[in-house]
Amino acid sequence: MSNERSGLSRRSFLKGAGITALGAAAAGALAGCGNGYAVEADAAPANARVGETGTPSWLGAPPEVAESDIVETLDVDVLVVGCRTGGLPAVISAAENGARVLGIDRVSKVANPREDIGAIDSALQKASFAEYPQFEIDKMEAVEDIVRYANGFINYDLVKLWADESGAMLDWITGIVERDGRMVMNFEGSIGTTGQGARDKAWATGHSPAKTDLSKDDKNFSFGVSLMEYAQEKGAEFRWDTELVKCEQDASGRVTGVIARDVKDRHYLRINAGKGVILSTGGYGNNLEMMEARQPWNQALRIAAPGKGGNPTGDGIKAALWAGGQMDPLGAACTFNRACCKPDQTAGDGTVGEWFWFGEQPFMKVNLNGNRFCNESGPYDYMLHSAYMQPHHTYCDIWDANYAEQVRQMNEVGCCRLYPFDNGAPSNRTIESMAPEFEKLIEAGYIQQADTIEELAQKLNIPADNLVKSWERYNQFAEQGKDEDYNKEAYRLMKLDTPPFYGVRTGAWFLATLDGVMIDTDLHPVREDGSAIEGLYLTGDCSGGFFSVSYPNLFTGLACGRTMTFGRRAGMLAATGQA
Repeated sequence: MSNERSGLSRRSFLKGAGITALGAAAAGALAGCGNGYAVEADAAPANARVGETGTPSWLGAPPEVAESDIVETLDVDVLVVGCRTGGLPAVISAAENGARVLGIDRVSKVANPREDIGAIDSALQKASFAEYPQFEIDKMEAVEDIVRYANGFINYDLVKLWADESGAMLDWITGIVERDGRMVMNFEGSIGTTGQGARDKAWATGHSPAKTDLSKDDKNFSFGVSLMEYAQEKGAEFRWDTELVKCEQDASGRVTGVIARDVKDRHYLRINAGKGVILSTGGYGNNLEMMEARQPWNQALRIAAPGKGGNPTGDGIKAALWAGGQMDPLGAACTFNRACCKPDQTAGDGTVGEWFWFGEQPFMKVNLNGNRFCNESGPYDYMLHSAYMQPHHTYCDIWDANYAEQVRQMNEVGCCRLYPFDNGAPSNRTIESMAPEFEKLIEAGYIQQADTIEELAQKLNIPADNLVKSWERYNQFAEQGKDEDYNKEAYRLMKLDTPPFYGVRTGAWFLATLDGVMIDTDLHPVREDGSAIEGLYLTGDCSGGFFSVSYPNLFTGLACGRTMTFGRRAGMLAATGQA
């Protein structure tokens, strides 16, 4: 079995592939590629603070900008830096509350926000629960479950804030996108696992906007465009191709504005914000030094796959730390088992592969020795964390010709669901879309197809004897309805006995980092003594205190819902001066 490393160092590989911490990876890659470069053994702690002995190299000192280099000055009430999932709601909310608002972003035009929005007590949700009362949510039980996912390494009050305000936020967003008939908001009315013995509870929290017949053929119209146009109707302005350099503070420590830079001609500008600066700049998934320092385990699981996304390098996080904030204690990320590599590749070390949307379906999964190693039915990153404990942090998905009906019975939830939800809302992808995707991945050398399990093992470059034993034992458990090894739910335990058989090597599709700068419930970053940094607000993945260890993916859309809820709140607080 050829699983030996190439001998290239991570730095050499990334340099040779043209991948840098500040540039895009392969064309269109989501957020960089593979492990960055190694941090020396005596490097400073990853969560060190500015001015502290041993400040980490990824943070460094704030850049010096000479007054003579600042060629433009703007004055606004509220400045929003980063105009996507959290920034657009912040711009709208500040404008609705009477502020003169400017939104800036380093991209050239509005980018689409995340479209799975998690909320509790929205009007759409309540209407659905009237018909499906078994999906109703106990708010405090939901809060407790999120705290458990994080092992307590979060600010309990931030989770309560989302639970209390997310429903109103969702109703607000719904009214905006449905105002002109071009979009409709759907509630994803299913948890998929109720009453069937699932070990992990799923929560019906997801909402997604969709185009209507009025706009479905307009490729230039999107969720983001709808929100941007509404913000402009309310008087907000946007400036694209403009990136954050650092925040500015007065003698009391209050943030008064930012120094920014034009991406195209590189000139500096000062933006004074009399009422507040809101940072919604994302995480640091493409800052390879920061990734290696704060969460090397996720780098080892990572397969870079082409996709849509930003290029987050931690700029907002660093700006807030330079202003006096402090970082979450643990690195964390939202990772999905939705990327694949070829049979001669393994995850990590800069491996570039492809999307594998089907990977989250809980079929049999084995390590590179051909052995089953965990309950395949757990939350997405549970599977990946278990894979970290296996050879080369990589595993293989195995399924057969009956996959379409088996997927229906597995009844998955959230964005990986492939059939309409119980209330008729469409899924993100359909089961019919899988076959052509399989064909493309087979042709490209990723998915392997075979008439026997022995042949499949050979094509996957794993030991045939072990895979046959694992497969036979799995089918025995399916027949008896009891998984004696890993206690997989009976309704998701089905025989794989109909050729052709399929298999692929799988690793982590990296969505976003989730650790950030600690904030209070007014969205201010806080100093070590707990005092708030006035004039500065954070939302989204540059903010911390909400996630740790694992992402609670069985709360559909939780990250997006948190970001939009806090973005709306930050805009209101900054505009009205209530915090």
